[in-house]
Amino acid sequence: AAIWSRPDTLTTGAGHPVGDKLNLQTAGPRGPLLVQDVVFTDEMAHFDRERIPERVVHAKGGGAFGYFEVTHDITRYCKAKLFEHVGKTTPIAVRFSTVAGESGSADTVRDPRGFAVKFYTEEGNWDLTGNNTPIFFIRDALLFPSFIHSQKRNPQTHMKDPDMVWDFWSLRPESLHQVSFLFSDRGLPDGFRHMNGYGSHTFKLVNANGERFYCKFHYKTDQGIKNLTVEEADRLASTNPDYAIGDLFNAIANGNFPSWTFYIQVMTFEQAEKFQFNPFDLTKVWSHKEYPLIPVGKMVLNRNPVNYFAEVEQLAFDPSNMPPGVEPSPDKMLQGRLFSYPDTHRHRLGANYLQLPVNCPFRARVSNYQRDGPMCMFDNQGGAPNYYPNSFSAPETQPQFVESKFKVSADVARYNSEDEDNVTQVRAFYTQVLNEQERQRLCQNMAGALKGAQLFIQKRMVENLKAVHPDYGNRVQALLNKYNAEAKKVKVRLPLWSVHPSIHPSIHPFVHRKQILIALVIL
Repeated sequence: AAIWSRPDTLTTGAGHPVGDKLNLQTAGPRGPLLVQDVVFTDEMAHFDRERIPERVVHAKGGGAFGYFEVTHDITRYCKAKLFEHVGKTTPIAVRFSTVAGESGSADTVRDPRGFAVKFYTEEGNWDLTGNNTPIFFIRDALLFPSFIHSQKRNPQTHMKDPDMVWDFWSLRPESLHQVSFLFSDRGLPDGFRHMNGYGSHTFKLVNANGERFYCKFHYKTDQGIKNLTVEEADRLASTNPDYAIGDLFNAIANGNFPSWTFYIQVMTFEQAEKFQFNPFDLTKVWSHKEYPLIPVGKMVLNRNPVNYFAEVEQLAFDPSNMPPGVEPSPDKMLQGRLFSYPDTHRHRLGANYLQLPVNCPFRARVSNYQRDGPMCMFDNQGGAPNYYPNSFSAPETQPQFVESKFKVSADVARYNSEDEDNVTQVRAFYTQVLNEQERQRLCQNMAGALKGAQLFIQKRMVENLKAVHPDYGNRVQALLNKYNAEAKKVKVRLPLWSVHPSIHPSIHPFVHRKQILIALVIL
């Protein structure tokens, strides 16, 4: 049987049958080609426009489709229809990814993994744009562009730069929790099937009575946690850079459908007011002992994409897509993402990206006053009025869907959250969550990466680790001393500032550019 279901006759993009696809139309066998060769111009013009901007973050990834099934009643917390009764199923799309790497990079590198879920509900799409960690590097969205820049390529050399990475992390101690998680064993998950997912942010749930609760979402892998060793990850990065994508695709193709159990943590507004720290801080977790996981349902992936570009590259997640019953909290990172994500989709995919089949809320009836724009794919809502209010039979607002009320009484200001206890939970992670072997591997992994940074950056980072626990900082420092001594002994050509930190300001490209600019101002 044929693998591909295609028309028997080859056509142009306009549907015209093609008689010869192997030879240009030319004036004689050795002559120039003709402008009238529309078979060529149709093919080449489209080829010249095939690429769209890749995602600025989460560029490398894979996706799959399946369903979410409710197994436990949570209607006491949330009125969203996808939770309305046990046994209800909702179609889903999931995209897994790395964060910092480009589209062609390896997917086994040490990096957080994106774990985004799109629920196609009858009340519109719900996008949970999470990661495989319950925390993040920063808590203030204003720092996000700088954080991502530090993880990308040096603007002068176009190379990955450990100075940039560790300079930012060491200057922002709120990153300690996520950095410690990243350099632990879980920083190298074995593919996408053997890792947990988290909504990460704090959200708000509203029930049918208007009662409100704060919530965190968790999805625990039913395949069990499985991680790669450093050696395995390095080998796969060079021999099979698409390992995680292939593992997911092949598992589903073979009928081995991966699944995750879906949970929530719930906190009342009264508990939030008395909480020992900011419950909306993305660099911290809620205690599972105080706020236990409540089972909700099961996510199962049972279909691979038919076409990667159409169903994965164009798949767009937006945390502001929430059905009635799910609302944002004051989480600063979430608030920033509510704007950033749809904004980047409009840049990358176009103003009508929600009309693309994979993003279309096909189980809800879209009816609004948005019109026109590039690549309008449907009937543009026909002759219905395109203004509101109007006197004709056009869509009307429904008061029952108004968002819940909340009070804001504080003064408007730019509040510095840098010193909001950046070490207590990291200390618990280091001393209570990890065993001795895991602590040793954490320190080895961190020192192995930190050794590439300048000595003054190493020193600052180690001081941050000592603030978490003296043993943490001392272990990393001892390993750095060994690495630095070995580098000098074998005369490895390190960046000059790593060997002679006293002269680093005069030669680092960032500082060098500053000196040039100062000289230009003087002139």
